[in-house]
Amino acid sequence: MSFLARCLGSLFVVLLSAGAQAEIVDIAWSGDGRFERRLAVAPGKFAEVCGKLAKAQSVAWRFDASGPLNFNIHYHEGKDVRYPERRDALASANGQLRVALDQDYCWMWTNKSTLPVDLQLLLTR
Repeated sequence: MSFLARCLGSLFVVLLSAGAQAEIVDIAWSGDGRFERRLAVAPGKFAEVCGKLAKAQSVAWRFDASGPLNFNIHYHEGKDVRYPERRDALASANGQLRVALDQDYCWMWTNKSTLPVDLQLLLTR
């Protein structure tokens, strides 16, 4: 079983026991190297988009949301979580992830508000 599958399996158990609903999406690159997705992030919940990336790859990312979200890009090294990008209370942002290690990377948004937030994401490699 892959590292991502184990992490997602553990996360699923935690979410079920907490009664939370979150959206977790695997990155499926198009033929031209793009991944686009619209997500709804429920109040107090999160959405996460994850995929395996190879060292030396570069991914341009951009998102626009209908309200503020806490945002990060992360990966796991053993029990440690590493954050190449981490920002709070953003309705939009863009950047470039330069992949330093072969890893499963995740773009994650958390909605700390009491209203649902719609999110539009574009990744390009």
